[in-house]
Amino acid sequence: MKLKDNLYFYPEKGMMDCNTYVIRGKTSVLIDPGLTSFLKELVGDLEKDGIKPGDIDIITNTHLHGDHCWANEAFKEISGAKIFCHPLHKKFWDATVIQTSRVFGLQPVEFKEDGSLDDDTLDTGDLQLELIPAPGHSPDSICFYCREEKFLICGDVIFNQNTGRVDLPGGNADELKQSIRNLSQLEIEYLLPGHMDVITTAEKVKQNFEFVESNVFNWL
Repeated sequence: MKLKDNLYFYPEKGMMDCNTYVIRGKTSVLIDPGLTSFLKELVGDLEKDGIKPGDIDIITNTHLHGDHCWANEAFKEISGAKIFCHPLHKKFWDATVIQTSRVFGLQPVEFKEDGSLDDDTLDTGDLQLELIPAPGHSPDSICFYCREEKFLICGDVIFNQNTGRVDLPGGNADELKQSIRNLSQLEIEYLLPGHMDVITTAEKVKQNFEFVESNVFNWL
């Protein structure tokens, strides 16, 4: 689903899946391919928008919980894209990938990293994506913010009238609250979470930040 020029949204398909986002450019980026069992449906949705798997250059993630990165390797195999990790993904691999998988009785996700997002920005050739650490739901959570187009891909940091959970390994309620407060200071017209609906217009995004602080923070 095209949200605006160069920005596409593909909603989660079911249990243990997540929302996927594509930024088209000279370098095209796919963020959070989700669960392998729903990859066929994701590819079908991409193709409806005229995006072939081979059009994707980089696969990356907001964080490395399995529902966001399980299909990394499978999508890489069909697309030829490269998997890029942020340094925080590597630093907190044990908590986010190994320990969290054990909580659910699952084998840790395996994929081969091809490159690293070592800078504070990811340049697609058309857009600059700022990489903003936002710990709390997981210690390796990264948000992708486009200041020019005013969109924020925020993973499981904040949802529509809710937040990500903080009871998994490396989760921290105080850190999540601070991350959300920091993000609320940005100019955002498209709030693009890892699950549930996207939120559009600056006013609705602002109202959502206010709702979460007033009604959800006390429960974290």
